[in-house]
Amino acid sequence: MAKLKLILLDFDGTLVDTREANALAYIATLEEAGIHLTKEEYLARYFGVRCFEFMRMVGVTDPDKIKALRQRKVELYPNFFHTVKLNEPLWSWCRMQRATGVKVWIVSTGHCDNIANVMRYLRLESGVDGIICGDDIERPKPYPDCFLKAMEIEGATAEETIIFEDSKVGIEAARQSGALYSIISME
Repeated sequence: MAKLKLILLDFDGTLVDTREANALAYIATLEEAGIHLTKEEYLARYFGVRCFEFMRMVGVTDPDKIKALRQRKVELYPNFFHTVKLNEPLWSWCRMQRATGVKVWIVSTGHCDNIANVMRYLRLESGVDGIICGDDIERPKPYPDCFLKAMEIEGATAEETIIFEDSKVGIEAARQSGALYSIISME
């Protein structure tokens, strides 16, 4: 491997365990809309599914209603931040690498506002050099576009990059990027 220049971190499930917060925020949002869902059902069937697809899976098909529910979930999400947990060993390693000049990016299919809000809550904003989220790319994971975009911005090759992922689609995107990758899950 060439000298490490860039670390790319998936957010939900890799750097931060947000499963419970996401579940509770979606459950509260859907409850307001008259759709009942349990935490266990959400975690087993829907966690990690992009919002628009998830909403369609639970029977919401109107694009305007999906947008309104997505916004409401973003509004409710901070109420459940007390349940999020940082992957301390991974974050400590990234901070050590960053101190030597290695760039650290968050690369996630999550919603930009959700990521930014959790990062503020955990006081992580100054620890990363950039964020690419689901709103920034056309083709989500399993396509490697998000990883390739971060490499291009930082001028890093695949050989100079390591990716940390936890989901099947994320691992496939990492594999397709050509970078070294590691599977880390907080489950």
